[in-house]
Amino acid sequence: MSKGMLIVLSGPSGVGKGTVRQELTRRDKGQFVYSVSMTTRKMRPKEVDGVDYFFSTVDEFQQAIKNDQMLEYNQYVGNYYGTPRKYVEDTINQGKDIFLEIDVGGAMQVKEKMPEGVFIFLTPPDLKSLRGRITQRGTDSAAVIDRRMEQAINEINLMKEYDYAVVNDVVSKAADRIETIIESEHLKVERIIQDYLKVSGVQNDYKANN
Repeated sequence: MSKGMLIVLSGPSGVGKGTVRQELTRRDKGQFVYSVSMTTRKMRPKEVDGVDYFFSTVDEFQQAIKNDQMLEYNQYVGNYYGTPRKYVEDTINQGKDIFLEIDVGGAMQVKEKMPEGVFIFLTPPDLKSLRGRITQRGTDSAAVIDRRMEQAINEINLMKEYDYAVVNDVVSKAADRIETIIESEHLKVERIIQDYLKVSGVQNDYKANN
């Protein structure tokens, strides 16, 4: 059975990562599994452990960090959030693609541990439009917006660490581009050659000559 792929989508705050992911979910082609994060925050009504999050205690989460069982993690408002390595690896070994939507810092953590993943940077058409999106939220002061923009510029400078860059000008088009990337990645020779050689019965010859 062929292994699945790890697909990581990230980009600066306000670029629309969640909106693009929702569009991909709406299409629901069964193309990939969305990663379930682990958190130490309390479970809310109607949330299901293992579906919305893997809920854990602080001690359990810290032990997972110590044992290198987290692909990435951070703290927000006093709680830990992160991506369990085993869940991702098990999904890939089952032949399924797994999709992570995370911030740039988290993506860089994941790349250190699983560089074979497909890393996609979602970028705004320009900085002016990004500022407009952040401002339209109406939740931040001018000073906070300025800090967010400064951080966004620093994150955009990390685009070179990714495999692909997708401009989020129109959500549906951005989702189209991501689907095309995933389809193309599945056709790469290094992803299919071993399975092809097994079927063809020439795997031993290939290994001997390489």
